[in-house]
Amino acid sequence: METWDAITSRRDVRSFEERPLPSDQLDRILEAGRRAPSSRNWQPWDFVVVTERDQLTELAKVWRGGGHVAGSAATIALILPDSDSARERELAHYDLGQATMAMLIAAADLGIGSGHSAVGDQARARSLLGFPEDRYAAFLIDLGYPADRPLKPIQKPDRRPFDEVVHRGRW
Repeated sequence: METWDAITSRRDVRSFEERPLPSDQLDRILEAGRRAPSSRNWQPWDFVVVTERDQLTELAKVWRGGGHVAGSAATIALILPDSDSARERELAHYDLGQATMAMLIAAADLGIGSGHSAVGDQARARSLLGFPEDRYAAFLIDLGYPADRPLKPIQKPDRRPFDEVVHRGRW
C-alpha cells in the first residue's frame, strides 16, 4: 500500500477476525514505533506485546471501554517512565504519540486494523505485564484483521472540513 493510502485507510477497528498476525508483520509494526522521532532521541517508551488469548482477555479489563482488546490478535502496551516533571511528561506523551501513529500507519499498510484504549487500572496492568514500579502503562494498541470489512481508503471521512481546521498565517 502507498503511504497516503495507509493514512487514508486507517480507522479504529473494534472487531477482529480470529486469526493470528504473522510474527514478521507484528515485528514490522513494532519497529515502526521504535524508529519514531523522539525529542533529543530520548525514546522514553517500552512496548509490551501480548498475543495469548487469556492474557488479552485480562488486559481488556484495565479500562472500562477496552473490551475490544480481548478479541484482538495482539495488543501492544505502551509503557512510559513516571516523572514528577511536567515537561518530561509532556515530551514523553508527544514522543509516544509519534510512535503510536507510526505503528498505526505501519499496521494499515499491512492491512491490519488497529484500535486504542486507555489504561485505568495500573495495578492490574502492572501485574499482567510485569513492568517496573517506576513506569506506567500509558495506552494500549490492539491489532488484528478487521472482521467487518478490509481496510481501504475512506473517501468521505467523518472529519471537520479542511478549511475549518487549516488556518494560514493567522487564525
